[in-house]
Amino acid sequence: MLTNLKSITIFKPKFYPMHTRRKFIKNASIVMASVGFTPYLHSQQFYRTTISPSDKIRLGVIGCKGMGWSNMRSLLRLSEVDCVALCDVDQAVLDSRCKDAEEITGQIPKKYKDFRKLLEDKDIDAVVIGTPDHWHTIMTITALQAGKHIYVEKPLANSIGECYDMVKAARNSSKLIQVGQWQRSGSHYRNALDFLQSGKLGKVRLVKTWAYQGWMKPVPIKPDAPVPPGVDYDMWLGPAPKRPFNENRFHFTFRWFWDYAGGLMTDWGVHEIDIALLGMKATTPKSVIASGGKFAYSDDASETPDTMQAVFEYDDFNMLWEHALGIDGGNYGKSEGIAFVGNKGTLVLYRQGWEIIPEKENVDEMTLYKMEAIPYQSRKDNYLDAHTSNFIDAIKANDASKLHCGIESGSLAAINAHMGNIAMKSGNKIYWHPESLNFGKDGKANEMLSVHYQNGWKY
Repeated sequence: MLTNLKSITIFKPKFYPMHTRRKFIKNASIVMASVGFTPYLHSQQFYRTTISPSDKIRLGVIGCKGMGWSNMRSLLRLSEVDCVALCDVDQAVLDSRCKDAEEITGQIPKKYKDFRKLLEDKDIDAVVIGTPDHWHTIMTITALQAGKHIYVEKPLANSIGECYDMVKAARNSSKLIQVGQWQRSGSHYRNALDFLQSGKLGKVRLVKTWAYQGWMKPVPIKPDAPVPPGVDYDMWLGPAPKRPFNENRFHFTFRWFWDYAGGLMTDWGVHEIDIALLGMKATTPKSVIASGGKFAYSDDASETPDTMQAVFEYDDFNMLWEHALGIDGGNYGKSEGIAFVGNKGTLVLYRQGWEIIPEKENVDEMTLYKMEAIPYQSRKDNYLDAHTSNFIDAIKANDASKLHCGIESGSLAAINAHMGNIAMKSGNKIYWHPESLNFGKDGKANEMLSVHYQNGWKY
């Protein structure tokens, strides 16, 4: 067990003109030498201090191209973290990330094409899982069985049933799981939710959540093709149905195909719905109704809807979700966000900040405000860095309660988002039965509670 790690001073990277850079490095070296550390600098602008090997936390990454590597790179700001192993089904990605890790740490990590071999490595304390959604459950449960702490990307799983299975597995393990819903580690989110809890908005009857993504363009139709050299395509598919290789289903755009993910509803929805549920202290809805389709890009290659609206009913409020690809004209002039609509005012919360828009009323022909407006309160700091730091702090303390987004929180956001997709795909208003964890007599909706693993994979 890794405990009692030394307190260290970490110099965050800054960019300096060439004529002052050498002076900065010299001064930093003098300061750090005075407290007993020898700094070493690598080309990716990371300043890492020398830490005793016994105090190191050794991480491996499974799925290295996108957020898997973004998470690992964020973790490597912390000098007590080492990247000792990488796993990816694409040899080109694996080789590239190996060079990136060496530039930062000065060490060459081990390379794996099969995640099971990585998890057998006794030198690894924790893993980052950055694969497509359809792999999260198998890899997370296998990593728990291998005795690893886990940082797993959102959404937690590709179905409601998998979410509950992962929570059950986590409860039977002593290992920690942080879900990559990094808005939970944002200071301006916490400040805004503190204001919400003050009651100054009055009764909150409606919460709006949305993601309008103008930068997302149509996915062009491409023919099936031979598997690229160096790609283990069978391992990439894993429990998903067998299909010919198609570039559209690989890397980033996998999220627009039902075999592997849930579209924008689960990709962005878990972020915004997570904050809505946290603010309202809610769990699962009583009912959900949804509608959507491919209204913008009807002829492109993707399967998931580019336009969608869903209404979630809770005990004493409703939540609206809406998304649209190709346009940015979201609510309150924001392309994404969460709005808590109260009787006295509305709290509009988004990634760059938050504000309060007061309600008005007319009294004796005068316009009065029901509460004081609060102008834009800006975001501060890097919240991904805060989230990964929180993961390491919780490991050092061996205390799951310190996690900003443990598996229970991560599962709730994913479960709600998947309910939105199930309501849309079934065409029914669905009613959740928490005692039986299903949709009652709605056989069509219940059929979509779990995914059916293929190719002999199971957990």
